[in-house]
Amino acid sequence: MASLAGKTLLVTGGSRGIGLAIAKRAAQDGANIVIAAKTVTPHPKLPGTIYTAAKECEEAGARKALALQVDIMDDEQNERMVEAAVAEFGGIDILINNASAIDNSGTLDIRAKKYHLMHNINGRGTFWTSKLCLPHLLKGSNPHVLNLSPPLDLDPRWFKVGGTAYTMAKYNMSMCAVGMAEEFKGQVAFNCLWPRTPIATAAVQMLAGELGMKASRSVDIMADAAHWILTQPHTECTGNTFIDDAVMTEKLGLSRKDLDKYRMSSIVPLAPDLYVGDPGEIEVYLSGARKMQAIMGTFTGKFGASK
Repeated sequence: MASLAGKTLLVTGGSRGIGLAIAKRAAQDGANIVIAAKTVTPHPKLPGTIYTAAKECEEAGARKALALQVDIMDDEQNERMVEAAVAEFGGIDILINNASAIDNSGTLDIRAKKYHLMHNINGRGTFWTSKLCLPHLLKGSNPHVLNLSPPLDLDPRWFKVGGTAYTMAKYNMSMCAVGMAEEFKGQVAFNCLWPRTPIATAAVQMLAGELGMKASRSVDIMADAAHWILTQPHTECTGNTFIDDAVMTEKLGLSRKDLDKYRMSSIVPLAPDLYVGDPGEIEVYLSGARKMQAIMGTFTGKFGASK
């Protein structure tokens, strides 16, 4: 299998969850890791800081892991982040745009602060971080940018189910990848990766409770799918909006049965995630989940993780 040994990865929002899992999978190959996130002291409900994440990466095999406190909405902090990464490792080969905010509220319920947060982190943050890293990626070895964002399905039902404000913000991330893939074709690869099911992270635990966790897959499926994407030739694998389990079955040859290793429960059916498949199916699922919430008091109806 191709390796990321010696590559330098910059991961935004990498202190926990999917971002950290991708970083640790690269670390197993002996990559250099830059963990860029806001959390420097433990969150009361969410585990992990930039320092614990960097330590986990080094324990997983990273040549070195650099922890940087960054607010992705602050341009000066972003510039210093890139400068620090280049100063430490001599360049950047891979950027993971993982930092994201979520609020699935409808148009009448969304608050201005949340709208601002989602669009400035998801859309603007992804674009601007990519822009700042590009001069170094263009000099990198097999350079890749991977955005944790969905396929661009404009079925209007997704805007209703996911919330128009959030859907717009998340699709902005995907449009960055699609547009930049064409703009930098042959020079830097740009792709998206999105899960077919919820992913079991601390955010899902907080939002969806134990039932939501059991209806999810582990972060490992996203990490393994990302690893395959990032080890492909940048001139050949670009402009794609990948789905995690499709990468595992179509590219890595796993069977549907093999995918069971990623399930958090062998009994609880996997939940669907936003923006994949038929929007009607997730509407039915959410309706049933809300009824179960009323009975059990454990499911919030917002199982979509912070991706």
